[in-house]
Amino acid sequence: MGLSFVSEPVRVRVPATSANLGPGFDSLGLALALHDHVSARVTAGGCQVTVTGAGAGELPDDDTHLVVRAMRATFDLLGGQPRGLALDCVNGIPQARGLGSSSAAIVAGVELARALVVDGADRLDDAGALRLAAEIEGHPDNVAPCLLGGFTIAWTETAVPAVASSAASAVASSDVANVNAVAIEPIEAAGARAVTLRPSDAVTPVLFVPEERGLTAVARAALPATVPHGDAARNAGRAALLVHALTVDPSLLFPATEDRLHQDYRAAGMPGTAALVTALREAGVAAVVSGAGPTVLALSTVPEEFDPGIGWSVRLLPVDVTGALVDRVRLGHAERDPVAAGRKS
Repeated sequence: MGLSFVSEPVRVRVPATSANLGPGFDSLGLALALHDHVSARVTAGGCQVTVTGAGAGELPDDDTHLVVRAMRATFDLLGGQPRGLALDCVNGIPQARGLGSSSAAIVAGVELARALVVDGADRLDDAGALRLAAEIEGHPDNVAPCLLGGFTIAWTETAVPAVASSAASAVASSDVANVNAVAIEPIEAAGARAVTLRPSDAVTPVLFVPEERGLTAVARAALPATVPHGDAARNAGRAALLVHALTVDPSLLFPATEDRLHQDYRAAGMPGTAALVTALREAGVAAVVSGAGPTVLALSTVPEEFDPGIGWSVRLLPVDVTGALVDRVRLGHAERDPVAAGRKS
């Protein structure tokens, strides 16, 4: 059966994200209140892309744009392609800084494609959207918080046991979860899966964004094929502690953000980032490399007198607890119909 497309434009707001958070390599992520806004509509033919803000004059304006590529992949999965597309991208997320700009583009594309198809959310549910976004990106740690918002734990598996759903529901409704004020929403999919938890209100992320850029591929290439068993065991314990610290007891964020799995191996390629993380931690701040860097993320209060030095932009950003939001535009004006990761908010 062919696809039917909506006649009105749709637009999506997607948040920046910080992955790893220290010890949670390729699994933990946090959505941040810094956004890209992308609108799209179906046209009679061709592909037109305009970009303003971050990446303007650098990002492609045709089918090779990552948002369009993600839309095309989603349309293929849904069952067909529109004749043409027009996109308008207003980017607030810095490119290649370890803040999930590529994941934001991918999630925007998936969500826009779902919204442009009349029954897109029925053909591709939230689980499928997460899985597809993770397949395009290559790993789920950034796309999960971008899609779902808040603090997420993501993983991949080849099959989902039937008991997993009921077990996750039992945890979500348990007294412990209620006491700890943790909202757990399991996303079930063969492949990428994620749960989202509500961070403590006391968590106030601070970003140190450098002028220089970094490449995830380069950062990954710096990682060894194996690590000492003791380091892996220590990281597992710190990652588990970090879940508790972020959601229940932020006073534990400093020990919880210690990492021995990836940051030291990448330090030589980002000496300024490594030096700033060290300086912040010596000042008692729970600081980590944001994603693959070079941005530094502080999860606890930074002393007012702390000076990061020249070349760093400091931004205090709340946690984005909503994730991807889709608006539909009708009759020449915005008629707000927010949909967070496929669900009405």
